[in-house]
Amino acid sequence: MRIEIVTDTFRPDVNGVAMTLGRLTDGLRTRGHSVRVVHTGKTEADGETRVAAIPVPGYSEVRVGLPKPFQLRARWQRRRPDAVYVATESPLGKSAIRAAKALGIPVAAGFHTNFQHYAEKYHLRALEPITTAYLRDFHRLADCTIAPSPDVRARLEAEGFGVVRLLGRGVDCELFDPAKRCETLRSSWGARPGTPVALSVGRLAAEKNLELAFATFESMRREVPDVRVVVVGDGPLRGELERKYPWVCFTGILTGPELARHYASADVLVFSSETETFGNVLLEGMASGLATVSYDYAAAAMHVLHGENGFKAAPGDAASFTALALAALGLKPQDPLRAEARETAAGLAWEPVVADFERHLLELAGRRQSGTRGKPGKRPKLSCRTVFLSDLHLGTPDSKADEVVDFLKHIECDKLVLNGDIIDAWALKRGSRWSSRHSRVIRKILKLTERDRTEVIYLRGNHDDILERFMPLAFGRVRLVKEHIHRTAAGRQYLVVHGDGFDSVSTNHRWLAVVGSVGYDFLLQINRIYNKYRAWRGKEYYSLSKRIKAKVKSAVCFVDRYEDLLQQLARHRGCDGIICGHIHTPEDKQVGAVHYMNSGDWVESLTAIVEHHDGGLELVRYQEFVSRLRAPAAVPELKPVETPCPVEAELPQALARAL
Repeated sequence: MRIEIVTDTFRPDVNGVAMTLGRLTDGLRTRGHSVRVVHTGKTEADGETRVAAIPVPGYSEVRVGLPKPFQLRARWQRRRPDAVYVATESPLGKSAIRAAKALGIPVAAGFHTNFQHYAEKYHLRALEPITTAYLRDFHRLADCTIAPSPDVRARLEAEGFGVVRLLGRGVDCELFDPAKRCETLRSSWGARPGTPVALSVGRLAAEKNLELAFATFESMRREVPDVRVVVVGDGPLRGELERKYPWVCFTGILTGPELARHYASADVLVFSSETETFGNVLLEGMASGLATVSYDYAAAAMHVLHGENGFKAAPGDAASFTALALAALGLKPQDPLRAEARETAAGLAWEPVVADFERHLLELAGRRQSGTRGKPGKRPKLSCRTVFLSDLHLGTPDSKADEVVDFLKHIECDKLVLNGDIIDAWALKRGSRWSSRHSRVIRKILKLTERDRTEVIYLRGNHDDILERFMPLAFGRVRLVKEHIHRTAAGRQYLVVHGDGFDSVSTNHRWLAVVGSVGYDFLLQINRIYNKYRAWRGKEYYSLSKRIKAKVKSAVCFVDRYEDLLQQLARHRGCDGIICGHIHTPEDKQVGAVHYMNSGDWVESLTAIVEHHDGGLELVRYQEFVSRLRAPAAVPELKPVETPCPVEAELPQALARAL
């Protein structure tokens, strides 16, 4: 599968979400999937895309991703993922869900942080219902929510978060191992061989219930004066805590082997947080052979058996929590409880967690997991005889060049007919900019001639009529002609022309056609602004220009006259049908003995005509074609295309009436 993960935090950030996502990403790639992570980090590795974010005031290590609806939508139109996983509930995450839903891509949202519980810790209890409502609305946008523990899952279901799936957590028992206990490190803390060491690992922030942790440490000092206390982590409260508790060793953030060494060199893990969705540090402490003390929820509820492999107090019972921590101080490294903690953690590897995550995404994407895996990201293709494209208008900002390239990547054909207005010389002459995405279309077409031995027939249109002075011309497998007779595999004969010769405005009043083109461009600019707003609202693309022009009677009548004239030409030339473009109105209809087809355009309708190997001609829409081709069915069932925007030559009147 092709999977995209969107998150505000990712490695090398040091927190439970970043660590979990790193494990899941590596595991999915090992299992043969193509995974790209969109994140807000300061660095960008292979398989990652970095986007803009703003730091939380007073908490600079926490970043909030800015919304990217248009970039994500354009990216996923070019390279459509099979599933999207949104890990954080920021504006970036919300824009990702809306973009995925607008494109019909399955999307799951991860519930990694109890933000609604943070409000009370920051003396903002009045915001708790607002935060809960926001989170509920956020997660209900997704197809499902993935929660890390049964109690979180039950709470989310009760609060109306929609479909909730369970995904536990694992621990690396090769990294976190009691054998890494280091007496030299313990000596640096002032601990003798028999001195107990209490450890706390995590962010130094209000939501971690640090008041209880340090009150417990003080009780430990009164009970066992020789105890040493080590705090691993950083955060906005570190400076205040260092001043208030000078007898505590604050190490800052640690990772990898150094973190594992600190775990193994301690004796008791004090985990006082009441706001976790899981609590990865608890499993790390158990894997390191520590006596863990925690509240009975999340990871502790799942994996700690009180008095057998750890200690846990009822949520909110601070007195019991401190009493259990004092009891844990007396346990030696060889105590059966600590050995049992290590044994429990040994059965919690990451591989089964990754397999469960893979299963959730496969089910979401509606695909069955097979026993064999092909090459990750291999692109499905439709083998056909001929493809007809027209009106790409390369060189204009509204040309859907990326979609053209993606469409051609899904096609294997013997012949490609480019039926006019491929390059918009009129727009380029007016100062429009040619971009690299336009060049990619040309490169892709030339690549088809080289790799697939595809024959390319290029018919000039009115916007690229400059080519007429070179016609006829042939180079390699590319031919430039004014019109083309195409014979299908079934023996039917079609006349292929762009069609501008049957537009009296384009042929007799070129200046008016240019004015109409400028008006059309202006209408498309309005369309872009309006659809940016719709994308931000999570709504699908809507063509204002199509709607306005469809309401103008003169434009509708023009299309009818245009089609009649071309049908008459086909009959006059003794052809069974005609294939044209020009008016940006895709059509497939039989009128008497003549089969009239218009391939539409790649500005708004994004349509093409495909001839299958049996000679049947079909009008296809890009998005529907690609979606169905990627589905398990071998050949997509393609629905008829709705008629989009009418003629650009009639736009001066259409625009005037509309405005």
